[in-house]
Amino acid sequence: MLVFTQYKQLAALLEKHLAERGVPALFLHGATPVAQREEMVDRFQRGEVPVFLLSLKAAGTGLNLTRASHVVHYDRWWNPAVEDQATDRAYRIGQDKPVQVHKILTEGTVEDKVAKLLEAKRALAEAVVGSGEAALTELSDADLADLVALGRQS
Repeated sequence: MLVFTQYKQLAALLEKHLAERGVPALFLHGATPVAQREEMVDRFQRGEVPVFLLSLKAAGTGLNLTRASHVVHYDRWWNPAVEDQATDRAYRIGQDKPVQVHKILTEGTVEDKVAKLLEAKRALAEAVVGSGEAALTELSDADLADLVALGRQS
């Protein structure tokens, strides 16, 4: 399992919580030296440790973690591309099993609002970019007006 968080302190708490329950975990963050980082990835890939805690910023590129069958986004990031890039750590060449992605949030919280914002951003991106230029012609007048509006006062 890969567990992504944007907060180093939260990952440290999760690491402690898992250790108290006898669940080994690795914790990769921005201050992790390169040699240690490579060793941690190798240990996870060999199946020596079942949980890999990763800060979103430190784990963004260059990691192949195909041993994972679960990806958990413990807290949501404002940019959906960052989350996708993190999830992609498990979806690499060599992945031979299904990967389940879990996104944790509590209703009515900031994370819930971020999740709704990300959903709206993804829908807009899919409507405008995902289907090609023809998608613009399929937007309703109201959706097109919302797309190009500078903002609204409440």
